[in-house]
Parts: sequence; structure tokens; C-alpha cells
Amino acid sequence: MKITVMDYGVGNLHSISKGLERAGGAVEVVSDPVELLKSECMVFPGVGAFGAAMAALRPVLPMLRDKILRDSTPTLGICLGMQILFERSEESRGEGLAVLKGDVRKLRAQRLPQMGWNDVIWKNDSLFDEIPQGSEFYFANSFVCNPAESIGIAETEYGQAFASAMRKGTLCGVQFHPEKSDVQGLRLLKNFVHLAEVSQ
Repeated sequence: MKITVMDYGVGNLHSISKGLERAGGAVEVVSDPVELLKSECMVFPGVGAFGAAMAALRPVLPMLRDKILRDSTPTLGICLGMQILFERSEESRGEGLAVLKGDVRKLRAQRLPQMGWNDVIWKNDSLFDEIPQGSEFYFANSFVCNPAESIGIAETEYGQAFASAMRKGTLCGVQFHPEKSDVQGLRLLKNFVHLAEVSQ
């Protein structure tokens, strides 16, 4: 499975690329969003700001939406990468990819950002196959997704309860960083690569 990772111009792409390669994917990092339109599978990584990420994607926005929604291209959004899948965010003005209904809101917690390990309580979903319930994953976030549809497959608490993983068919998102989450993070990436492979 060839996995295309989008480079917004700000991020830690080495860790996610190596994680996906260890999970069995053949990774290509691209900075031109046009390359996403030719991809078998897409990953939106989790570093940067909502507005800057969307500015990078805006030239291909309608076509990218079609590719994700109409063509059901397997897609994984990580942290910020999950947030841009939604319609809008309190972090920046302007629209998101809007392939998921809902918005992104500032986390209601005394200390921001949330930095470090936290429990993830997940529902029965193949994205979490062979991962023990309540496993800890690494978070680095000040904003969380507020879905307007029933797509949440995991929950975490930090100041408030929030959806820490979502799935709608082959479209997946996690608020934590699997590439920084040791064995359980690698297992999740393997599960996503398998999901992408069997969907083709």
C-alpha cells in the first residue's frame, strides 16, 4: 500500500513516515497537494495550525473532498490532521475539509496544551484490534473535535471528555500521536494500513 503523507511545511514528518513504514506501508511525503489526488491512501499529520494547513490544501479542496468522500480513499488524520477533516475550527478562521460534520473547539482544561500520555477508552472497532482497552497514547493538543454525527470510536478525559478517535468507513482520525505512542501506536498504524489494503 502506497501512503501519501501531506507536508504542510511545518511538521515532524520523520516519525510518522517511519511509523507507517514499520506498519507495512510504502510512504511518499509530498508538499504539493495535487499529488494527493493521485494517492492510494492519504495521511494528514499532526503538527501545525488549522489555518496554515488549510491554506496549503485550498488549491485542491473540492477535488480532495471528492476523492475522500466519493472515491472512499483510505485517509488517516492525526491530531491537527483529524481536526482539518471537520467543517471549521475555533483556532483559525475559514473552512476545513468538511468531510466530517462538526467543528473543532478549544479544550476546556486548566492547563493547555495537553502534553503527554493519557488513557484512551475505545469502542469495538478494527482500528484498535489487539490493543488493550485503556491503553495510553501520547497527546499534544489544545483543541478537540466536536462531531455532529455518531462517528466517535474512542474517548479520553482531560478537563473534559472528548472524542479521541473517529471513523467513518475508510476515513479515520485520532487526536493522539500514534507515531509517538510506542507499541500501541505502531499497532494502530498497522491496523490502519490493513484497513486501507482490504478496502482496495
